[in-house]
Amino acid sequence: MKKLRLLKSILIRTHTTQILLSYLLFLLADALVIQLADPHINTYRDALWYCYAVVSTAGFGDIVVTTLIAKTASVLLTIYSLIVIALVTGVIVNYYNQLIQIQQKETLAAFVDKLQRLPELSQEELTIMSERAKLFLDEKNNSIFKKTKKNQGHENEKSD
Repeated sequence: MKKLRLLKSILIRTHTTQILLSYLLFLLADALVIQLADPHINTYRDALWYCYAVVSTAGFGDIVVTTLIAKTASVLLTIYSLIVIALVTGVIVNYYNQLIQIQQKETLAAFVDKLQRLPELSQEELTIMSERAKLFLDEKNNSIFKKTKKNQGHENEKSD
């Protein structure tokens, strides 16, 4: 439930719902323009199928537009699709980054809670906490060591 609330807040904050709705309306309008402008596309259904082929970049080839207006509408739909895909990708990345931040805060809060209750913890809980702390410090030390070694390698290359 918490994840859905987070997703909803991100969608509202980034206006993604409006972007997707306007994209859908543009797609439907573009299909209408293509149907009206191109003599090879007889039905709105065929125009929607052609738009799907354009958006998905599948290019099935069963329907091809021939007029300049229909080709221009196809190019605009392609450009708009790329922009929307890029925006949605950013929203998805933002969502997962915020999920990770929430998990880190919860983990830190649980750790601090256990530290505050240290005298009350059993020997087994203390051992588990100690092992987790050692793993955490080992990971941090390894990443710092790798960064230091990498930086030293770059400095050696510059001096050569």
